[in-house]
Amino acid sequence: MKRALSLLLLALVPVMAASGKPHDKGPHDNRAIITEFARLFYTERDVAGAFDKYVEPDYIQHNPGLADGREAAVAALAPMFADRVKTFTIKRIVVDGDMAVIHVHVRPTPDSRGAAVFDMYRLKNGKIVEHWDAIQPIPAESKNPHPMF
Repeated sequence: MKRALSLLLLALVPVMAASGKPHDKGPHDNRAIITEFARLFYTERDVAGAFDKYVEPDYIQHNPGLADGREAAVAALAPMFADRVKTFTIKRIVVDGDMAVIHVHVRPTPDSRGAAVFDMYRLKNGKIVEHWDAIQPIPAESKNPHPMF
């Protein structure tokens, strides 16, 4: 009986996922949008292009060091991303409905440990409308053997 129930549940998972519930994507493919935004922003370092295409002009910024709005973000971030000594390596992208998280290894110099950065975005109608982040410096020593990425 347990095996039959397990097989039934496994058979229903694709059906439930295909139904779009409980995390309905709506008419926009948020995974494709956030993946392309990440490529332009972190990999290509086209800050203005990424923000012009994928971020609403009046988006809400939760980082206390930055002002609200697309123009303020581009003005603050473009110089940092123009510095080719810094590296931004995307480790993973997670998308759940209208929320997306990009996990990035940021290094200010090639010989530094850098930091683990989580950028979290909320999307609405195919555009980024809100941003949060958390930055965790990579320590020289760890109390456990697990990598941060």
